[in-house]
Amino acid sequence: MSNSSSITEFLLLPFADTRELQLLHFGLFLGIYLAALLGNGLILTAVVCDHRLHTPMYFLLLNLALLDLGCISTTVPKAMANSLWDTRAISYTGCAAHVFFFFFLMSAEYYFLTIMAYDRYVAICKPLHYGTLLGSRACAQMAAAAWGSGALCALLHTANTFSLPLCGGNAVDQFFCEIPSMLRLSCSDSYLREIELLTFSVFLFLGCFVFILFSYVQIFRAVLRTPSEHGQHKAFSTCLPHLFVVSLFLSTGMFAYLKPPSISSPSLNLMMAVLYSVVPPTVNPLIYSMRNNELRSAIRKLITSLGIEIEAVISKKRLRLTRQKKEVSKDPQQVPFLPLSP
Repeated sequence: MSNSSSITEFLLLPFADTRELQLLHFGLFLGIYLAALLGNGLILTAVVCDHRLHTPMYFLLLNLALLDLGCISTTVPKAMANSLWDTRAISYTGCAAHVFFFFFLMSAEYYFLTIMAYDRYVAICKPLHYGTLLGSRACAQMAAAAWGSGALCALLHTANTFSLPLCGGNAVDQFFCEIPSMLRLSCSDSYLREIELLTFSVFLFLGCFVFILFSYVQIFRAVLRTPSEHGQHKAFSTCLPHLFVVSLFLSTGMFAYLKPPSISSPSLNLMMAVLYSVVPPTVNPLIYSMRNNELRSAIRKLITSLGIEIEAVISKKRLRLTRQKKEVSKDPQQVPFLPLSP
């Protein structure tokens, strides 16, 4: 295929060639996807339903859970469908949607992680100004900026990537469509524009990284000056989960995109793509709830109330069935007539 106008579909990289391994991958991804839906769904519901969690920190956490749900829902369902139905094909539009939504959600998540670092910095280093610097209006504006910036960057990159002529066929060397994989299919002298855009995005991401690093240097300096051991423990309990999430996000992404070409292989690329696109959205809810007593209490309360509601519904159904049986036994006309055999 000489150019993109003649391409109507792309072929994604399969996880396995044998049917047994394909079904195994389907079951594994189904379990991971359900775990991510459950974990992030519980955080979303707990933050929305519990008024004690209506604070800037949990508002940002709610947005992060939404982004994690979007990230894993962009890549995993298609991978599961391909493994289940033994296919590799994805339409041209579907591939473009993969590129847009994955770049959009990952970019927005990184911006939110930066805002969350600022939230922790203000809460620990400038607690008296917390209500002013991180009021409801300021949080809404920062959240809108993060979502909008992610969407704008993704739109520019997607439009630029899919406007390039594709001279390398239609076989994508990844289990979902992403910009580096698409650039490998383009003509060697035509993707400099996209490289320039990616370079700008890298500098933007480095700026966010420097801001996060600066925030945590100031946070640790303030915490170590705190005379109270309880205060130090509380500060570390709120900061360490976010630091773990940032480290996981950056380490998996950097190794996937910056690893030396000498160690690159299709199987390693596939494994690294799973690490940075599937693992963080799945384990982030666990990391954030591990040392957060307020969040764990809200989730426990939510699960208990759901259990009570389910038990009440079951009890009502049982009571209704019991009443119907009693009414049938009392009314002889409702008893079916069984003719005697001759």
